[in-house]
This record gives sequence, C-alpha cells and structure tokens, in this order.
Amino acid sequence: MQAELHLITKEMTEILEGIAEPATLIGLDYRILATNAAYRDIYGDDRPMEDRHCYEVSHGYQVPCDQAGESCPLKRCSESGKRQRMLHLHTTPAGEEHVDVEMQPVHSASGQLVCFLEVMHRVKEAKARPGEQEGMVGRSESFMRMLEMVHRAAPSDISVLLLGESGTGKELVAKALHDNSPRASKAFVTVECSGLSESLFESELFGHERGAFTGAVSRKRGLVEAARGGTLFLDEIGEIPLPQQVKLLRLIETGVYRAVGSVEPQHADVRLVCATHRDLKAMVERGEFRRDLYYRIAPFPIPLPTLKQRIDDLPLLIEVLLRRLPEGESVSINRAALKVLMRYDFPGNIRELRNILERGILLADQGVIGVDQLPPELLMEGEIKAEESGVLPASQSVIPLDTLEDNYLRQVAARFPGENRDLAALLGISERTLYRKLRRLKIGSG
Repeated sequence: MQAELHLITKEMTEILEGIAEPATLIGLDYRILATNAAYRDIYGDDRPMEDRHCYEVSHGYQVPCDQAGESCPLKRCSESGKRQRMLHLHTTPAGEEHVDVEMQPVHSASGQLVCFLEVMHRVKEAKARPGEQEGMVGRSESFMRMLEMVHRAAPSDISVLLLGESGTGKELVAKALHDNSPRASKAFVTVECSGLSESLFESELFGHERGAFTGAVSRKRGLVEAARGGTLFLDEIGEIPLPQQVKLLRLIETGVYRAVGSVEPQHADVRLVCATHRDLKAMVERGEFRRDLYYRIAPFPIPLPTLKQRIDDLPLLIEVLLRRLPEGESVSINRAALKVLMRYDFPGNIRELRNILERGILLADQGVIGVDQLPPELLMEGEIKAEESGVLPASQSVIPLDTLEDNYLRQVAARFPGENRDLAALLGISERTLYRKLRRLKIGSG
C-alpha cells in the first residue's frame, strides 16, 4: 500500500504542477502529500507543506473541519466515493478568503482509495475581509449559501433571477455575476423597470427611429443595443405591465427586436439577469405575471438573505461601509451602539445600515459612533425588544415596575424626535395619559 501510494504521489506531483489554481494531494489521514506552486505561493510559510494536516494549513485548525463545526469536503468525498465541491473560508497569510473547494478521490490500479486531489478555485465574486474595493463582503452561513450560487452561475450564460427584499444588494450581486463572466469586458446595463411607463417601455428598451412618434427628433439607441455582448440587468421585473411582458418574452425567445418606427430586425446579444422583491410565483397564479415569461427568466433563481438573516456579518459590513463612506474612514463604532444594531431588524437591510452610518458619521464629533448617534426610533425599538425578551438590566437586579417605567419614559422622551401624540401612539397609550406621566416626572411637554 505504501509503495503504491508513493508511486501515485510521484506521478500526481507532475500533474499538480500543470494545474493553474492551488492544488494539493491529501492522504487518507488528512496529511498533505504534495502541492503545486500556486498552493505554495498562497498558503506557504517558513515550514515545509508536506506531512502537515490540510486543515492546519488552510484553516489553522487542530482538528478536521467537520469536528470544528464545518462541512468537510474530504470526509464527504470519502463517504460518497465521488467528487465533491463546496464553498469554504480558507486562511491565508494575507487573511481569510472564499474558496470553492473541489475534492476528487484517487484510486490505485486495484481500485482502492489511496488519497484525494484537492483543487481550490479562488472566489472573486466577494471578499471575506474588509477592503477598499467595491463589491460584496460577507462570511455568514446565509451569505455563503448565496455566494456559492453566484459563483456557480457567473461563468455561464444562464439567465438568473435574484430574489430579495429592497436594500439587500441585488444590483451588487448582478454586477458580480457580470464581472466574473466571459462578458465582463462588455457593458453592464441596468434597466429600472419600476420607473418605466407603458409608453416608454419599448423606446427605452429597443430604441426608436427619428420621427417614430411626436418628440422623436433623432434616433435613439435602446438599452438592449447598449448592452450588446454584455449583461442586461432588469431590476424589479415584477413591475413591468402585462402588455409589455409579451414584448420582453418575444425578445428572450427569439433574440430579435425592432426599434420603434423601424422595420429592420436587430439581433440581441445579452446575458439576462433579473431581480425582484415580489413573489412572482404568486403573481403568476393571480394572472399578474405571465407564466411563460416567468419560466424564461427563472432557470437559475438565487435568494438573497436579508441583513437580519446574515446579522453575523454586521460588524464586518459596518467596518467596510465606514471605509467606503465619505469621512467614514476615521470613524469607529463603540460596543454599546453595535449591541443595539445587532438586535435591530433592519427592515431596510444594508441600504438602511448605510443611512444609519452616514448619519452617525456626521454626529460623531469625537470620531466614535455611540448610542447617542443612532436614530432615536432605532433605540426605542431595540429597548422594547430587549424588554419583550425578558432581558434584565446590566445590574441583573430586580427593579420596581414604577421605577422601570419612569426610567424608560425619561430615555424615550429625551430621544424621541416627534410630537407627543406620535410617541403616545407608539407606546400604546392616550396623549393625555402620556402628558400626565411626563408632568409627574417634570419633563417638558415638548
């Protein structure tokens, strides 16, 4: 067995050097048998690679991945006897990065499993650590699931449908699909479908000839033509009126269109990426969206997680956004403010987080965003959630209910920016009751 393994290792070492991406040969005991130059360039240090455990080099673990709470491609490959592929976070001397790990079993001439060939496809669609560049950043489980789908779809020409709430970064994901596709050198064109009226739809999408209608004083190139060779991103496709959906369907089915006022057919050459925050399947059942169009745009749907679903990414996202926002690089956020944000629901998702940080930067006179620099309504919601969950104050002591209410009212009244009637409505009491309580606490009626 050892002699056979030694022979296979020698033969595979030559094959490894022919692989452009980082690759290694791993024994059944997780020990590295051989590596190629690309692997050594990325993961190398002052110590030899051979005879070290793969999980030590790529993760810094003392035990295999599955024992450290992660999926282990080697174990899955060993159990299934088939090639496995999964997204992992690997540790490099430069920091953590996303890697699409491909693990393949290697058998001896007699058919016995002797080792594994691991090839690591570096993921360029997103980063796992802060950087100056624009693009997606994340490392949470829900983000990784989405990223794996993006990484699989990007090299293909398949139409992709992005499903996510407003503010989850659908255009950023669409741009990542484009930038990592064979069409990356061509145009990425966004069509805001929610802003297109029925009368403008054809003209914007397909263009028009001079004199095609009143006001058409010159020829106009359509967005389909502008995206030729590249990617056409239809944002909020669920907003396209039914009469126009059939024209979009014809474009997708035939790849041919005509500019308004023209009889000459033109050939479209675009990769289609669509996005929506609406439930298109339910719209199809209600007759609000064409079934045939839905199946044309949705061969590869990718759900985008809300910020609440990837709340573990919040500290990383805050660090990244502060670096990218004007005047934000010299500003930090303290632990108390981060704690408030971690328990907030973020109905506006990352877009709302960006707004919160922009506001905080302007108010952070000492260069630190604290609780006082957060929006008052966010504080109120966070405090209410804490009380609903049964969280005791930091002292862990029992406070009389009257005292707790008085303290809470003082904080809310000091931070709430609106009128007393609005505050009373949020508290679920009448304006007169609120006025009486505030007067008892000697708080101005504002």
